[in-house]
Amino acid sequence: MLSLASLELAAKTVYRAMEPTPQICWPLLCERTGAEVWVKHENHTPIGAFKLRGGLTYIAALRSNQPDVRGVIAATRGNHGQSIALAARDAGLSCTVVVPRGNGREKNEAMRAFGATLEEYGDDFQDALQHASRLAADRNLHFVESFDQNLVVGVASYALELFKAVADIDACYVPIGLGTGICGTIAARDALGLKTEIIGVTAAGAPAYARSFAQRRAISTTEAVTMADGLACRIPVPEALETILAGAARVITVDDSEISAAIRHLYTDTHNLAEGAGAAALAGLIQESQKMKGRRIAVILSGANIDRDVFLKTLPP
Repeated sequence: MLSLASLELAAKTVYRAMEPTPQICWPLLCERTGAEVWVKHENHTPIGAFKLRGGLTYIAALRSNQPDVRGVIAATRGNHGQSIALAARDAGLSCTVVVPRGNGREKNEAMRAFGATLEEYGDDFQDALQHASRLAADRNLHFVESFDQNLVVGVASYALELFKAVADIDACYVPIGLGTGICGTIAARDALGLKTEIIGVTAAGAPAYARSFAQRRAISTTEAVTMADGLACRIPVPEALETILAGAARVITVDDSEISAAIRHLYTDTHNLAEGAGAAALAGLIQESQKMKGRRIAVILSGANIDRDVFLKTLPP
């Protein structure tokens, strides 16, 4: 369990580079779901996603503990790479990011704009991750894992903001990629001594964490196929799964049609863009709207970095 003092200290590192993001109760979403719905707008960070918070705390810890490091390498589908690229640039480090072939063009462009050198490898995130680990050894670069406690403590700052700003939240829906977001949310909830239910949301085409939660042990899948690239995980992280098993009420799956609908609803009801992973939490709430009627619910809009062609495919003809 992470202490409130440690989370608040990490938040100070985050706030040296960015402002807190808003949490807004949108009336049209309330009408749509029958609940009091608060959206945590992580689409409003300087990279358009929550991951920046973890990148800032990770690189700050790295510079403090290993001052001789000159370059870092990471694997990503986009938001983690942007986070590490921006934080590394500001810390004076070089940054290499490995992405799978066919990764989102606009996310790739954003990572390059933050100073990253991009390399393409493999068919999915797991292939890219393994290749990045090998390159780190070959090139004497520091390998930035996609799940680490130094990432979690930074990411937890969004949940601290949410829980301090909105009292008595009954349940909070959080998308699960590799798990930093939900683990940070659980850490903040527990550090504040709250009783809010934390509900993880995965993609039906990438159900590793949902299956693992159901069977109480790590279950990997052979593929992860979903429009929500931020949820495309095949192999759960044991440390993340341990936290989720202990602290989440349940983990549910939403399919791509539900995610697409949630992207549309966030646009029409709030005029905010959401990428697939960013809309998954709302999709989860809509799926469970009958049991959530009349309750105060938070959904994490974790990111807005959706390519234009993907967004257009979510719109009705």
